[in-house]
Amino acid sequence: FVDYEYIPLAYEAVRLLEIDSSVSKNSTHKLSIVTIREIDSPNISENSVTLTNVDAHLNRRYDTQLDYEELISSGNVDFEPMKLEDEWDPIALNYTSGTTSSPKGVVYSHRGTYLSTLSMILGWEMGTQPVYLWTVPMFHGHGWTFTWGIAARGGTNVCIRNTTASVIYQSIALYGVTHMCCAPIVLNMLQQVDPKDREKFNRSTQVKVLTGGASPPTKLLKEMEELGFDVMHAYGLTESTGCALMCEWQSKWNHLSQDERARLKARQGISALNIADVDVKNTITMQSVPHDGKTTGEIVLRGSSIMKGYFKNDKATSEAFAGGWFHTGDVGVIYPDGYIEIMDRLKDVIISGGEYISSVQVEGVISRHPNVSEVAVVAMPHPRWGESPCAFVVESATHSKRVTEQEVLLYCRGNLPHYMVPKMICFVKELPKTSTGKVQKGKLRAIAKNFDVKTSNNQLQMNKKAIDSRL
Repeated sequence: FVDYEYIPLAYEAVRLLEIDSSVSKNSTHKLSIVTIREIDSPNISENSVTLTNVDAHLNRRYDTQLDYEELISSGNVDFEPMKLEDEWDPIALNYTSGTTSSPKGVVYSHRGTYLSTLSMILGWEMGTQPVYLWTVPMFHGHGWTFTWGIAARGGTNVCIRNTTASVIYQSIALYGVTHMCCAPIVLNMLQQVDPKDREKFNRSTQVKVLTGGASPPTKLLKEMEELGFDVMHAYGLTESTGCALMCEWQSKWNHLSQDERARLKARQGISALNIADVDVKNTITMQSVPHDGKTTGEIVLRGSSIMKGYFKNDKATSEAFAGGWFHTGDVGVIYPDGYIEIMDRLKDVIISGGEYISSVQVEGVISRHPNVSEVAVVAMPHPRWGESPCAFVVESATHSKRVTEQEVLLYCRGNLPHYMVPKMICFVKELPKTSTGKVQKGKLRAIAKNFDVKTSNNQLQMNKKAIDSRL
């Protein structure tokens, strides 16, 4: 099934499959390409014009091109679907984003996707006939399972070609969008857009937003609430088949200040209904950490919705499920109320002079600076401490006055322990991201490795008392 814009690409993919002798010899069916047209899109004859970009030989060879609506109308109303013999059979193959390593194929089961879909619908309290705006790619864990979920609730899918703030606001106004999922980067776009682009946005009709993929800054959540968006924070991985944690709101929090509500929303939350067990374990002893909101450990998961394993990668599968738990690779804490908050990725923790520094915590502080739009913090070499934080900063487009490195460092100095203050601020036009909106910290670390920071530079220095406390 192919959108008309990608017909040439689809034909090229089919051609490559035909060239693969192992595929052509074992295949008894001829591949058909089903084109999908959007509302007000070019008609079929115009779609044919698109095909002129494809080799004429391929056009003649694959004469089984069908239009989606034609295919549906030609269906057999008496068709009986095949019965599922084993609910643990594979249903889909999704690939990880590759932010921390090479992308891996994640095998989903029928049981896992069914339970995860129901969990998402119930956990988000999605009613019937939602109007859902697709701002999360469908290839990203099957759109957090909403490829199935919207169908289950009899909803309307609103698809957009370009994820821009202007298009999103227009879609909300035009189609009466009720729900959308997105990464924090999209929230940032919506907040920073020209006010003219959101003139038609009716704040009386609140749009429910589920955000995840990265930790949204408290400041951003507060600003989205002011704009009229009801944001719920969630956490998951491709391997968890959708969200594993959801920051379910409690009515007793309604009377709190806006800042405090935003702080609570920034936590990843409690286990979703499809997760049998979630915990934060000491990475060495595998003992559960105290529920004190301070002691860190690795977030681990168990449940039927966890992936079957990595496709053709037994070694990675065994490592991921060591000790009977799925290891997320994320460092977090548990608060006394049972809510979990991610502090960092295991690979992103910065060890400076024996002190463990959460890059997420440093990012949270810098992001609150009024002149900062985005920030990513990684480790860089330091001649004395081994590693020290380095911040890559994208300036806010809404402020005409440029912020300086010294101003950011002073701001950090007033809001962070001295040892957590970055030793360098690097201003960039944009942060490198994956197709799913996740910051590629590996690329930033590679850049930071070449930075030379000397203790005698012109950046802010720790006083003797701060230095002594680290030795």
